[in-house]
Amino acid sequence: MNTEKVLRFEPRPQQIPGALRLLLPLLRAIRIGSLRLELADGRHFDFIGDRDGPAGVLRLQHPARFSLRLIANAGMGLAQGYLRGDWSSTRLAETLQVLALNERHMRAAFPGRQLLAGLDRLQHRLRANTRRGSRRNIRRHYDLGNDFYRLWLDPGMTYSGARFDRPDEALEAAQTRKYAELLASLHAAPGDHILEIGCGWGGFAEYAARHGHRVTGITLSHAQYEYARARIEAAGLSGRVELRLQDYRDLRGRFDHVVSIEMFEAVGTDYWPDFFASVFNCLRPGGRAALQVITIDQTAFERYTRRADFIQKYIFPGGMLPSVPVFAAHAARAGLQISRCEFHGADYARTLRHWEHRFMLNRNAVREQGFDTRFIRLWHYYLAYCEAGFESGRIDLMQTTLIRPPCP
Repeated sequence: MNTEKVLRFEPRPQQIPGALRLLLPLLRAIRIGSLRLELADGRHFDFIGDRDGPAGVLRLQHPARFSLRLIANAGMGLAQGYLRGDWSSTRLAETLQVLALNERHMRAAFPGRQLLAGLDRLQHRLRANTRRGSRRNIRRHYDLGNDFYRLWLDPGMTYSGARFDRPDEALEAAQTRKYAELLASLHAAPGDHILEIGCGWGGFAEYAARHGHRVTGITLSHAQYEYARARIEAAGLSGRVELRLQDYRDLRGRFDHVVSIEMFEAVGTDYWPDFFASVFNCLRPGGRAALQVITIDQTAFERYTRRADFIQKYIFPGGMLPSVPVFAAHAARAGLQISRCEFHGADYARTLRHWEHRFMLNRNAVREQGFDTRFIRLWHYYLAYCEAGFESGRIDLMQTTLIRPPCP
């Protein structure tokens, strides 16, 4: 390391470009890991915490714009600066992880107070998941095209966290293990009828049907529906699987069991009671529901609900992550009992590393599909941002089994 250019903890302000001096309180607040700022002229400044952690690298192309965005809107400003090319990183996920791990310390020291956060929250509220809003929000994300997702998902087209058993395990095998775990948690008998709320591209429906069960899967995405229907037909499973373009709030009838894999995050706070009511009403007495849900740490939940974050603004409009206590309270209020609860955030971080690697490897093919540089930077940031969230512990992956109590 060139120690002549490394400044630890207390760099002299006159050595730092003027606009960046405004951020010194934030940078000096790092307690876990380290963050290196690199300037276009070759200078770099290291801010190193007193606890081991990830090493981030933040290369500044436009220091003044970068600083002003952070002062105006903190985390959202950081994301917007990346999308507009104000900064880049050779270690994007690690950089975002450093910031996530030090968020509490930085927030206390940061001179900015997210002046624009209220506007982002208002915009998020306008994207609420009414029936019409849900169709719009889901199609905005999932109807980007099956060819786009095929470039970086596993061959089974599974867009949710996998369950790994070995360090060298292939992503597709880990995704199949996830399906097996969820199905096993239902204690389903041969021929049982399973409702899948949010069936995606049909991976779980195919798996469950191959194992002797009937499946009804619902989605709001036309692209997913057409892909899943062709998939089931090609597998010769049309007699066991029914797919519908349908909102979960319009479900009628009873099923032996329910599965929902990372659909709950798209429901939105106002509609959580409706979701749990639908699960309860669709289950026969004694039936089980297996859910995989991304959760947010309870200590961050209240602050999270007061402002729209990067994911809500750019990726999943209308969405909201629950904390575990909030999720459990809503389930209980609907009359559902929790019988199993496991957490696998490390597996999701690993899943995201697979996706990010494949996405970046195929970014030229993404561009050939008509997507521009900003779109590619957006999705790269999204995948790295999520990985950082799981690695830092701010978010986690919950697998849980809910039971509708049997009749007395």
